This record gives sequence, C-alpha cells and structure tokens, in this order.
Amino acid sequence: MSSDSEGAAAGSRLLLVRHAKAVPKGDPADDFERGLSERGRADAARTGAWLAQSGRLPDLALCSPARRTRQTWQLAVPALASPPPAVYDERLYDAAPNALVSVLAERGPGLGCLALVGHNSGIHELASALCGTGGQELLERLRARFPTSGVVVVDLPGGWDTLTPGAGHLTALWSPRH
Repeated sequence: MSSDSEGAAAGSRLLLVRHAKAVPKGDPADDFERGLSERGRADAARTGAWLAQSGRLPDLALCSPARRTRQTWQLAVPALASPPPAVYDERLYDAAPNALVSVLAERGPGLGCLALVGHNSGIHELASALCGTGGQELLERLRARFPTSGVVVVDLPGGWDTLTPGAGHLTALWSPRH
C-alpha cells in the first residue's frame, strides 16, 4: 500500500493526471503519436515532483498508451522513490468517463491508491462527476478546468465499489503554474 493510503481512511484514493502539454494537433490520424512539447516535458517532471513531495504515491499507474500520456508518466516517475508498476491500457485512449470507470473498477480492488493518466475531455468529466464533496473553491476550480499536467486527488470513502457520480471527495487539485 502507498504511504498516503491512510489519508483515504478505509476507502481508496484516485489520482487523476491529465497528460502534459502536447505538440499541436496535425493530421487527426496521427493524434495517437503526438508527443509532448518542450513545456510539456518540463511540466511532466514537475508533476512527478509534486506527487513525491505530497506523499501521494500510487500502488499502480493506469495509463493511456498514446505517446503523450506515456511520456507524461515516464517523465514523472523519476521523482518517485518507489515507482509503481504501470499498465498501458488501450481502453484509456481518449476514453469517455464510463469507459474510464470500467477500467478503474476492474483494476482498483485491493489497491489503496491508483493513478490514471489520461486525456481531456473524459478525465475532466470523470473528475467533475466523481467529486461530490470537497472545499468549495477546489470544486469550482475543478469544474472550470483541468489543466495539462494537472493532478486531481479524489478520495473514495466507500472504496472502488463506489465509483459513482458524487461519491468522491476532492482532496487536492494541483497544476504547474506558468
């Protein structure tokens, strides 16, 4: 179990990570292979540093296999003292919230803390839907936007069986500042 799992009490903790800033979109057929921009590379490393400093360390990382999400996670990992295993799951590529929930429900049981590295708009919609409680300012910031390289920390008091709208508590929302 991760060192911060205790913070989620008897429940579970979900770390939603939006991939870092990618190079501009070109041909839609090449979207899967879009890599990170220079800024994105620097921000991905900052995301890893924040995870390490905050003590929010996942037991497992679920990651879209798209190039920009893989790069985001791979650049974040060096900051972590004990990097978790990573699973690159095709179902997470540009997925809708219900698809993300299916993967989380399948992979989450038995884990205290799980990271999901994904794409907008699905990851933002999932975060907004899950977070029924939390500080008012945090909830408003989350509903307004989920920036690239951002991390949304959601505690699920009922565990992985409660991945339903409003069941999560928004614990933190972090992103690199520019």
